[in-house]
Amino acid sequence: MAAFGHTFPFYAGPKPTFPTDTTLAVIVAIFLTSLVTFIIILPGIRGKMRLFWMLRVVTSLFIGAVILAVNFSSEWSVGQVSTNTSYKAFSSQWISANVGLQIGLGGVNITLTGTPVQQLNETIDYNEEFTWRLGENYAEEYANALEKGLPDPVLYLAEKFTPHSPCGLHGQYRLAGHYTSAMLWSWLSRVAFLCWLLANVMLSMPVLVYGGHMLLATGLFQLLGLLFFSTATSLTPPCPLRLGAATLHTHRGPAYWITLTTGLLCVLLGLAMVVAHRMQPHRLKAFFSQSVGEDPVLELNPEEGGLLSPRYRSITESPEPQDIPLSEASSEAPCEEPDCAL
Repeated sequence: MAAFGHTFPFYAGPKPTFPTDTTLAVIVAIFLTSLVTFIIILPGIRGKMRLFWMLRVVTSLFIGAVILAVNFSSEWSVGQVSTNTSYKAFSSQWISANVGLQIGLGGVNITLTGTPVQQLNETIDYNEEFTWRLGENYAEEYANALEKGLPDPVLYLAEKFTPHSPCGLHGQYRLAGHYTSAMLWSWLSRVAFLCWLLANVMLSMPVLVYGGHMLLATGLFQLLGLLFFSTATSLTPPCPLRLGAATLHTHRGPAYWITLTTGLLCVLLGLAMVVAHRMQPHRLKAFFSQSVGEDPVLELNPEEGGLLSPRYRSITESPEPQDIPLSEASSEAPCEEPDCAL
C-alpha cells in the first residue's frame, strides 16, 4: 500500500504484539508455592534439624526450578544495540531505537523500542517471537511477519535465522537447542530433570550414597548440555548483524551462566556426599535426619559403596546362653510306682 504514496504500510487491526509466555510464570509459581509451604511447616522442626531441612529443601527446589526454567528461557545468547535505522518498508525515514535479540533453545525473540518511544506519530515498541521447536514452522512464521508488515529491524534479524539464509544460523541454533534441551528436559529425554527427581527420592531413603551419585549425574548432564550448545553454536563463523551504522553482537546470556553455575553446584554437592559417605557416614546421616544407630544384623557397608551386607556376630559378640529353669511341676517326673503314692 505504501507504493501509492509516502505513507507507512497499513496494519489491519491492532499492532501485533508478542503473546506473554506463561510457562516460566507457572514454573516459578509452582516452586515458590512449594517453598512457602515448607516455610510454613518449618517451625515444627526442632533444633539443628530446622537449619538442615532449610538448606536441603531450598537447594533442591533451586536446582529443579533452574532445570525447568532455562529450557523455556530465551536468554541463552543475547545482544542489544542502540542505532539509527530504517523503520518500515518503502520509507526513507529513520528512527532512533534500541534493538534486542534473545536466542533460546526453541526460537528467537526480537525487541524494538524507540528512543523515545513516540516517534513518527507512532508508538515504537515491538516484541516478537519466532520459534523452531518441534511442530513449529519457522519459515511460515517469518512469512506471516512479512504479511503483517513488521518493522525492518525485526524482519532483518528474523530473516537471518530462516532455514534458507546464507548465515546458517537456523540449523546452527536449532541443533544446539535440540540437544541441549534433550540433556536438560524434553518430552523424549528427561535426563537431568529425571536424575534430580531420583536424587530427591534416594536422599529421603537410607541410600544416601546413591542420592549423591544421582546429584552428581544431574550436574554432569547439565554441563554436557552446555557443551552441546557451545559446540553447535560455534560450527559456523559468526554472521554480521548490521542495523544502520551499528553492528549487533551476541554473547552468552543469563540462562547459560545460571545453568553452568547450577551444574557445578550439583557436581560439587554430589562429590561432597560421596566423600562424606566414606569418611563421616554418621554425620551424613545426621544431616539428612536419619537414625545413626546400626542394625545388629544388616548394616550399610561403606567399603562396598553403601550396599547392604550381612554382618555375622562373632562368638565373643554372641550372647551367652542362659539357663531357663523349669517349673516345679514340669521338673518332677511322673511317678508310676506304688511306693510313690506314699
